Amino acid sequence: MLKSYYKKGLIEAGCDEAGRGCLAGPVYAAAVILPPDYKNKILNDSKQISEKKRELLRTEIEKEAIAFGVGKVDNVEIDEINILNASFLAMHRSVDLLKTKPELLLIDGNRFNPYPNIPHECIIKGDAKFLSIAAASILAKTYRDDFMFAAHEKHPEYAWNKNKGYPTKAHRAAIAAIGTTDIHRMSFRLLPEQLELDI
Repeated sequence: MLKSYYKKGLIEAGCDEAGRGCLAGPVYAAAVILPPDYKNKILNDSKQISEKKRELLRTEIEKEAIAFGVGKVDNVEIDEINILNASFLAMHRSVDLLKTKPELLLIDGNRFNPYPNIPHECIIKGDAKFLSIAAASILAKTYRDDFMFAAHEKHPEYAWNKNKGYPTKAHRAAIAAIGTTDIHRMSFRLLPEQLELDI
């Protein structure tokens, strides 16, 4: 069972992102404030949970959370400011959307750009330690997957319904054969041999 809080008595928002290592699409982040007495035995890091369970958890989190926000930074902005800064910006945007102001942000990972006037704690593998961060990981992942499923309808040749934009062999083979789309991250190494890419 994951922990309910980092510091008792504070309004804490868990924050996590999804899609940092992808070659296409936005990076998404979520911020979630759960009730202090919230319990859930299956809630965990989104990578440890099946797609079907993630969808069920998303519905429950959105219903039970005191507040939640989901932010994104698209591929154009990622290319401009780099993926690390884009991840932090997506988290900031998710916190901006919270209807209740948190007193502490619990950030999954070891680095963060401070959010104005709200202290934070960086927690390595936090999505497997704290319920609020795990909840944020579920929302970020499912919202991003929805985006990539919709993008797949437009560009089925990249198999985004399966790889979600990550650098699989099939995705890279499609880039080599067809080229890029308007949602590919041009600052990323899209192919092992960059010269092969016909932009």
